[in-house]
Amino acid sequence: MVVQPKHIDVKQAADQAVRRSQDYFRRTQHPDGYWCGELESNSTMEAEYLMLCHFTGRHDPERWRKVCNYILGKQRSDGSWGQYYEAPGDVSTSVECYFALKLAGHSPESEPLRKAREFILSKGGMPKVRVFTKIWLALFGQWDWKGTPNMPPEMIFLPSWAPFNIYEFASWARATVVPMLIILTRQPYCPVPESANIDELYPGGRDGTEYALPKPTGGFGWAKMLYWVDKLVGLYQRLPVHPLRGRAERKIIEWVLTHQEADGSWAGIQPPWVYSLIALHIMGHGPEHEAVRKGFQGFEGFAIEDEDTCTVQACLSPVWDTCIAQLALLESGVAPDDPMVQVSARWLLDKQIFAGGDWQVRAKDVRPGGWPFEFHNQNYPDIDDASIVVMALDQVRLPEAEEPRRADSIQRGLEWLAGMQSKNGGWAAFDKDNNKKYLTKIPFSDFGETLDPPSADVTAHLLEMYGRLGYTREDPAVSRGFDYLVGEQEEDGSWFGRWGVNYVYGGGAVLPALEAIGEDMSQPYIRRAIEWIVAHQNEDGGWGESCGSYVDPALRGVGPSTASQTAWALLGLVAAGEHDSEAARRGLIYLAETQQEDGTWDEPYFTGTGFPGYGVGERLKALPGPGETSYQGLDMPAGFMINYHLYRNYWPLLALGRYSRAISGR
Repeated sequence: MVVQPKHIDVKQAADQAVRRSQDYFRRTQHPDGYWCGELESNSTMEAEYLMLCHFTGRHDPERWRKVCNYILGKQRSDGSWGQYYEAPGDVSTSVECYFALKLAGHSPESEPLRKAREFILSKGGMPKVRVFTKIWLALFGQWDWKGTPNMPPEMIFLPSWAPFNIYEFASWARATVVPMLIILTRQPYCPVPESANIDELYPGGRDGTEYALPKPTGGFGWAKMLYWVDKLVGLYQRLPVHPLRGRAERKIIEWVLTHQEADGSWAGIQPPWVYSLIALHIMGHGPEHEAVRKGFQGFEGFAIEDEDTCTVQACLSPVWDTCIAQLALLESGVAPDDPMVQVSARWLLDKQIFAGGDWQVRAKDVRPGGWPFEFHNQNYPDIDDASIVVMALDQVRLPEAEEPRRADSIQRGLEWLAGMQSKNGGWAAFDKDNNKKYLTKIPFSDFGETLDPPSADVTAHLLEMYGRLGYTREDPAVSRGFDYLVGEQEEDGSWFGRWGVNYVYGGGAVLPALEAIGEDMSQPYIRRAIEWIVAHQNEDGGWGESCGSYVDPALRGVGPSTASQTAWALLGLVAAGEHDSEAARRGLIYLAETQQEDGTWDEPYFTGTGFPGYGVGERLKALPGPGETSYQGLDMPAGFMINYHLYRNYWPLLALGRYSRAISGR
């Protein structure tokens, strides 16, 4: 427990923390103008990289050694690997790491593998891993293909109005499903050395294992129906003749090739990237093929490598990091014409996307004008990023000759964002009206999110953007977004955080949005939100929330204090006019006292969210219980959590800046 000194001059502490943080960002800005922190996730990234390299015949002993060192460095004391910091071990992640280490030559009798094996077997072994892990292992003969879903390549021909066409899937799921149609149908086999076999992970032996996909629990519904549809598709797959098969596979490869990004990626993220490379390899595209060469070159460009370790990032977040950093710098007192923010603004302007993408299937008449999350992602601009980029560009000032370009960029961004609003008034991350929940019931969907429906946090960022540009609730888009946001409030006053952990993130996004559009912050529903934030403040003055809050309601708003989550809580308090409150004062002192001399904060906890693992992409009205289909414990086997290494720095700067402005009456 941190004892809070009563004599601290809060404004002086805030100003000093702001100066240190600003100096940090000034020192660390890339010459091109951007900031980009490490995006840390879990060790399946490294394990799957090793498996991908073996499958495609790319053996680099030195890099493999470094990757293995990194995997071993992330192993827990119980022998497991997990989904987020201090999470219980996850059996699927642990199996992938175990197999990858054996594939790289590590002995099963070594201490790390012995402990891993004991953990895996204690959790039920191979039969208990998720579908994606089973698919990976089937590639190497370590799982039977009959224990994987059936998805025929002919699915690529379904028109956009058909129930199971590829454009009903979320962008990341779509880019994964398309190459997977070839993988699941061709069912390739890549031999491994006998020493790499993992038969020891089958508790009942391979012959005594039930390989069939688990039958959904509960009464008859979409899950049960699609389970039997999968069986029928399996019968179709075994027919000797498939007249459209060759044409379907050619169309899939054409889709894959046309969706590769300039940096060699697919959708800018690891899952579709690795599966696209596997599909190309299966269809005869060797290492000399331009797409394969670019794919591996870009993949390895995502790696962070030193003399002893190599980690493979699931994604890069330069636009996201840069727009929030720029906004935080400007709102903490950096002059709008400071060269630092001018060069970052120019970099952001250069990243605006004026080409079409998959999003146009549901927004046909909308002109492009968004921004990616990554360096390159022409097909999938990010709505959340675009809203904060617009806010950041609105506050910067460029030389007079460049001002027309800045104004035009903002206007094009606003036009695109307005066109991406969903029917219910909210905004999603990449798509419009992507909410067909029956897709989440296919046997394939036991990991991550299949859909991209609107969320409170993204919608809040849009409303804050509109408010800071002078829009009010009289504007139809703002009015619809406001109604959606109010309807999403939980009974206890909080808001669910889809893309950040979790209810602290939701409130930290929504309250500034309501203030920005001119809402009366003294209303009862807003006071309930403030009371929730204050009630969840830790004794040390900070706020924290475990990733486990997505699966255990008792952990909502509960967890060790972190800099990023304390910043989100402060953003909510300041927006509601609570900057003079004792809770805000204690929160600010927590940030000031935990800041390091170089202007940064230390934060090992994961506060970013990729997938809560619900499938539907939004909070569930009732969480499944133990033994029910889709149940998750604190290990979150279907989830994907993220530690954005710059969250700990720019969110506190933004909160400190707004706090200082508030207590100064600005």
